[in-house]
Amino acid sequence: MSAQKKSKTSKDDVFMLAVAAIGVVYGDIGTSPLYAFREALHVLADAEGAIARDSILGILSLILWSMILIVTCKYVSILLRIDNKGEGGTLALMALARRVIYKNTNVFLYLGILGAALFYADSMITPAISVLSAVEGIKTVAPDSDALIMPITVIILLGLFLFQSRGTASVSKLFGPVMVIWFSVLGVMGAMHIADDFHILLSFNPLYGLGFIADHTGIALFVMGAVFLAVTGAEALYADLGHFGRLPIQGAWGWFVFPALTLNYLGQGAMILAHPEKMDNPFFNMVSADFQLPLVLLATCATIIASQAVITGAYSLTRQAINLGLLPRLKVQHTSADHSGQIYMPQINYLLMVGAILLVLSFQSSSALAATYGISVTGAMFVDAVMAFFVIWQLWEWKWWKTALVIGPFLLIEGGFLAANMTKFATGGWVPVLFACVLTLMMVTWVRGSFIINSRSIKRDIKLRKFMREYKTRWPDLARVDGTAFFMTSNAEVTPASLVQNLNHNKVLHRKNVLLSVQIEGVPYIEEAARDHIEVLNDEFTLLIIRYGFKDEIDLQYELLRLSRRHDKDIHFDWEDTSLFLSRRALRPDPRYGLPAWQDFIYVFMHRHATEPSDYYRLPASRVIEIGRQVFV
Repeated sequence: MSAQKKSKTSKDDVFMLAVAAIGVVYGDIGTSPLYAFREALHVLADAEGAIARDSILGILSLILWSMILIVTCKYVSILLRIDNKGEGGTLALMALARRVIYKNTNVFLYLGILGAALFYADSMITPAISVLSAVEGIKTVAPDSDALIMPITVIILLGLFLFQSRGTASVSKLFGPVMVIWFSVLGVMGAMHIADDFHILLSFNPLYGLGFIADHTGIALFVMGAVFLAVTGAEALYADLGHFGRLPIQGAWGWFVFPALTLNYLGQGAMILAHPEKMDNPFFNMVSADFQLPLVLLATCATIIASQAVITGAYSLTRQAINLGLLPRLKVQHTSADHSGQIYMPQINYLLMVGAILLVLSFQSSSALAATYGISVTGAMFVDAVMAFFVIWQLWEWKWWKTALVIGPFLLIEGGFLAANMTKFATGGWVPVLFACVLTLMMVTWVRGSFIINSRSIKRDIKLRKFMREYKTRWPDLARVDGTAFFMTSNAEVTPASLVQNLNHNKVLHRKNVLLSVQIEGVPYIEEAARDHIEVLNDEFTLLIIRYGFKDEIDLQYELLRLSRRHDKDIHFDWEDTSLFLSRRALRPDPRYGLPAWQDFIYVFMHRHATEPSDYYRLPASRVIEIGRQVFV
């Protein structure tokens, strides 16, 4: 194949990935024109009444420069270059930070937990506000249709979440083209209205935005909280880095998404300068009555796609959190035979569904719901910036002051936005804060409880090397049976509890015994060829360590079948003649041990609602033998 043809193929691949990224990565930020500019105007109008022309230019300048600084400069230009083996997102950044920083890594653990909790809050709010703001466009078509908005929104949300279990493989192919149409419509609508008042182009001057803040010190923070709605969804650029790659995401933003959004915001601003009476809902008032219903339908499709991307992002984040030990094992259903990344997690799905519907029913309008939106997103962005500072400083080997010059301005800007959004705490901002605090508490409790139990197990259980020296004398009359037994252990340095229990009670040992340990590494993926480590301990015992990345799909049955077909001299076994022994812990709270009583309750509750180990590791239930024991926490 010629170099020219390879180059062409590469460009074609980047183009197709860019189209796909438009449907997934930019869905959230792409629906912000529905409400961001409107909410900023309403906040100012409620405080001051009539809005001056310079104020409109100032608000629009703040929106444009927020997109330029936060999205273009921070995420597209900098964070997309900080990847963990090609992966991005809060937890990938956390794992990278803990790997390159050698002291106080628990700080980054808790930052990662906080960032993940805030992302869950965002995943609950985004479907609610996006769908509701689109459905509210019905009022521009039928002003007397207020009573229909809530039922239609709830029905769409119910359908969206209940459809998740069927998978999105078939319809996801439409996401990119539909969102391409959406952004094209945004750009055309805006371009048609810029001529209403060409003075709107002055909003590119950042002095208008700074002047607005200086002239409206009493209300500026509240307006900034609404302005920030224009960049919600920016964190998806980084979270989806592994799915699409840096170049497609950067290209889609620079050449298509950013111009379309800029044109639309300019068009809304020019229309308001020329027709202030259309301020009630500037987005839908940009088109004539004949086109408003089609625009409502297209906006609804766009918000459903944006919500779908956020929901599947929550599934992916949860699987990473489980693999990193931040959450208990939860049920994972694979919805595609061809793509392992397409998963469905019923517990997370129903949690987000109930939360989104309760938000809609409680706040009743997208304007009221906007008060809940910014805190979770600004918090997650701020956490990313803090961890990025340390990673750039250590991994890129920059001077600390040089790193501060690059990351410091973003910390200041996002700190300002966080302060602005905190002004909405009493009117709804407390919702994501409370939700994130509860999730953070649960994850911290799980991490601490698991650490305490594992630490006590290491002290109580028999060290593997000691067991290998003593088992023949400690259990001298063991009966040997044919076949291969696998004993799972979370720590490859100690003897599996299921093995010791089996020897104590059943007095039997298989001819071949494999001590199986699954280890999750701080990298996203591990190649199949480098996944297993085999160590022959003696003629009866072999140690097998299977390593996964935190974004890998865990499938032990596949790995064991692969090993059985390999006919490795160190671990040769017949898959049809194997038994798999797992240790089941029955937890009993005890105030004498590590966790306080109230955290004991949380930890035991989470443990009892974890999915079965055989399901999580994808082991055949007919081969699994579970041996239980009581553990006090």
